[in-house]
Amino acid sequence: MSNRILFLFAAAALVWPAAAQVKADPGPETTGVEMKIHPGDPTTIDVIIDGQLFTAFFVSGLGVTKPFLHPLRAPSGTYVTRMWPMKEVEEEAAIAKPDHPHQRGLWFAHEKVNGLDFWNNEATYTTPNRGKIVLAKLDGVSGGKDRGVIAATFDWTDLAGHKLLTESRRMTFYADPKLRVIDFDITLTAAADAVTFGDAKDGAFGVRMRPVLQETGGTGHITNADGLAGERQLWGKPSNWCDYSGTVNGEKVGIAILDHPDNPRHPVRWHARGYGLFAANPFALAAFTGDKTKDGSLTIAPGQSVRFRYRVIIHEGDANDAAIATQWAKYSAGK
Repeated sequence: MSNRILFLFAAAALVWPAAAQVKADPGPETTGVEMKIHPGDPTTIDVIIDGQLFTAFFVSGLGVTKPFLHPLRAPSGTYVTRMWPMKEVEEEAAIAKPDHPHQRGLWFAHEKVNGLDFWNNEATYTTPNRGKIVLAKLDGVSGGKDRGVIAATFDWTDLAGHKLLTESRRMTFYADPKLRVIDFDITLTAAADAVTFGDAKDGAFGVRMRPVLQETGGTGHITNADGLAGERQLWGKPSNWCDYSGTVNGEKVGIAILDHPDNPRHPVRWHARGYGLFAANPFALAAFTGDKTKDGSLTIAPGQSVRFRYRVIIHEGDANDAAIATQWAKYSAGK
């Protein structure tokens, strides 16, 4: 049976029916997978690889103050990102005070954008300087034999709806029997005014690990391309890639994030924490080094753009087992 990615598609006009399902008739090149549209609050797009739900893209609606993928699953089907606050599961029920509800699955945001916080921006928060990232349009959703694409445009606004910048995002999902790979291509364009991403630690391309995969109190192990291991060694350090791996019910799994060599500030610095946060942050220097004479802020002039690309690999085993160093070499070579 060939690898195949099938996507749930919603019309670009964003006319979401009250309750709809679309079924794909099995053909000689399909796996006979049902594709479901989930309209309403929130609106999601399912990504199904070889008949197995891989993840859902939370696009808009109730509780979605920034788009995110949730949960991420290994090829075995084991989920590797935290379920809370989207879903309550037995494994996480014993956690008396779950932390950071704004850390949902996988997301892209930052805590200091023209003074607005797009990172710590849950709808239930009361801080007045929150920003929100809202869907402007779906640009296209397509599936195929070995890959599929979701393309969308988002507006970064204040709570009153004033737009600071436009985000054009393209996510390419690849089918592989032993890996789950996603390429992210994100272009940020300033609107009428200059936009400054300030020097701050809470950014930008982040993942929140499942509790059992955390370094603190779990089985997790954080490593980077330079051989540093654990939060104490690698937090705030620049590196081509970073990996967070551990064991779930005897199964070794992990996630690697690769920083594209053409990204601004490459190699990126890593906001990787023992409690399960794992993020590539190109906008922090003083925040990571403690040297207030340094400045990691980045300003985009009105109408100008900046582009960021990342590859995410959900894999079996640890970074060595998954040959993440070799995967980085392929990615940096454009493969």
